[in-house]
Amino acid sequence: MAAFPAFFCVFLAVIVTGHAQSVEITPREAVRRVGDELTVMCKVAYPIDSCRMTVGTTPYRLIPSNQEGDVIYAGQGLQFGECGVHIKHIKEEWNGNISCVLPPQSGSIEVTGTMRLMVARAPENPQLITPPQATFKEGDVLMAQCVVPNGRPAAKITWFLDEEQLLAGTHQPIISSEPGSELQTISQNLSRSLQADDGGRRLVCRSQHEALDSPKDAARQLIVHYPPKRIEQGPITIFGLKLGAEGRLNVTVRSSPPPDAQWAVGDLRLNPGQTDEQAGAVALEPLHLGGGYYNVTLILRRIAKEDVDKTYYLRVANDLGKEEFAVRLSTMDEPAGVELDTGAIVGIVIAVLVLLIAVFLIVFAKATDRWCFAGGRRDHTKSSGESTPAGAVLLESGIQLPSRTDTESAVGRERSRLGALSSRLRAALPRAKDRVQATEPRVETEEKQLSEEKKGVVYAELALGDQNAEKPPPPSTEYAEIVYTDQPGQIKETKE
Repeated sequence: MAAFPAFFCVFLAVIVTGHAQSVEITPREAVRRVGDELTVMCKVAYPIDSCRMTVGTTPYRLIPSNQEGDVIYAGQGLQFGECGVHIKHIKEEWNGNISCVLPPQSGSIEVTGTMRLMVARAPENPQLITPPQATFKEGDVLMAQCVVPNGRPAAKITWFLDEEQLLAGTHQPIISSEPGSELQTISQNLSRSLQADDGGRRLVCRSQHEALDSPKDAARQLIVHYPPKRIEQGPITIFGLKLGAEGRLNVTVRSSPPPDAQWAVGDLRLNPGQTDEQAGAVALEPLHLGGGYYNVTLILRRIAKEDVDKTYYLRVANDLGKEEFAVRLSTMDEPAGVELDTGAIVGIVIAVLVLLIAVFLIVFAKATDRWCFAGGRRDHTKSSGESTPAGAVLLESGIQLPSRTDTESAVGRERSRLGALSSRLRAALPRAKDRVQATEPRVETEEKQLSEEKKGVVYAELALGDQNAEKPPPPSTEYAEIVYTDQPGQIKETKE
């Protein structure tokens, strides 16, 4: 058992010693062109008495005091444990590892450190591989490949359409090399759905590399065909023309290949280059403005009043389609318009809809006495619908009610006793559901035939004001309806 602790102590001492004698080397790897400079530093944590470097396959013994040659010592000194090398001019054959060899702090085994130097080698020119066809149609999918062979390290590929960098449609690059060779070939594919705007532009495959002073390009110009396209939607109006003066009807159209044009007004037809002396009109050849844009012009030598009332038609066509334009003339200046973007138009539409909804809700609430208008209805009902206390008196009689004039005169004679009569009538009411509130005196009679046991029974309404000893009733309640009959003794509670 005593051997195990001893073995453990020896193993720990070896680990500590090895760690103390490890070499720190910077940088770990580097890429340099032929003729560039490079400094590599090896450092240990103890003083050393020698410094040896192997660059490529050539060993060098570096002495701090000797600073001659392309490979010299670099560092603060051997006493600080630094063994560095400064290479003034890198050679291509030095591509590979650079190693430093230092004496150990103890023992006889030297310590080493290694870094990787890659001497850049310029690749060959880039190769752009595209379909052999000379032209494309709008909507075609273009498949292209860029290959940059034999670089060290591999080159970097970038795609452009003129000066616009292409990111969409690029595939993952593939790097390969020949067996036993350090040179690398890179290839990358591109797919793109062609548009009218791509016509006339250059597809560029650009190669960048550390060994190149400037990028190298491989390019092809794209020719994309498409039918004539409008620049403006709807009828076209030419403003600012003057009667009696020359007028030019200019229409801009986009087309590839170039369009064939024909002007028409009434029965007159004019192709480019033709002149009609009677109408005083000249059709010019379409003028190419670049980028597939053409200016098609009709010249009217003298504008007459009837010309303003006419509509001129322009028809342009190529092998892929056609387009027609209606052109009107105007002697007025072109109106100054306010251009609004899509966001502003949407905002205006939403604001108008919100305003219409708010107006509708206000009108609906006012018409139905809802929400904020509900209080007004209650106040109106209270002011117009409430009446002074009233009682319904059931009288059994075999005759009809007297007129209202007679009852009002009777009330005038018996006004002083109405208060007491009102109290007695309230006490005599059978149920609350039989009460009738009224805003003015009224009499309701049954329109259908009463049964035999209900004959002679009529309903009368008595509207009475609140009475007290100090305040007379209000004018609006100074009446009552009293029923009189011809049979004495059958009148119920008319006088006391």
